[in-house]
Amino acid sequence: MHTRPDLPPYTRMEYERRFLVDPASDWKRWTKPYSRRIEDRYLSCGRLRVRVMANLDEPRTIYKLTKKFESSLPSQQPVVNIYLSETEWQELKQLPGYDLIKIRHYHEYEGRVFSVDEFAGQLRGLVLCETEAGSAEELAAIQFPHYATTEVTSDPRFTGGELAKRS
Repeated sequence: MHTRPDLPPYTRMEYERRFLVDPASDWKRWTKPYSRRIEDRYLSCGRLRVRVMANLDEPRTIYKLTKKFESSLPSQQPVVNIYLSETEWQELKQLPGYDLIKIRHYHEYEGRVFSVDEFAGQLRGLVLCETEAGSAEELAAIQFPHYATTEVTSDPRFTGGELAKRS
């Protein structure tokens, strides 16, 4: 829990960087043998996302509602999550919004876990690599794997909400 007085209770600061991945590279060679299918609905009414994450190697599914607050620094955003029941998720996903589907793979590199998202549907062929850190200083020092090419952390076109609206 983050305790900044200008943020609501239970909000934490998320420090994150994102890079494009060359789909022709050998990135899959380095990933763990497990992955998750993630289905997001970015609600039209604000900065809310409803998510279902299903492990592809075991019968475990997580449902949640997330809000990422506006921030002047794209790599540092206040965020809050609420875990949902399947029924709650089913109801909330009926709200107007934009859908995004991806398979999330994992790669451990230099002691850090990187998420490698392979997008489906109209964004097929797009692959992004991201990781989080505990502070801005730690985030700035991270060395990304060789297959991570162009940093897109500050490019608003590569946020989940914007990608959901694109083809």
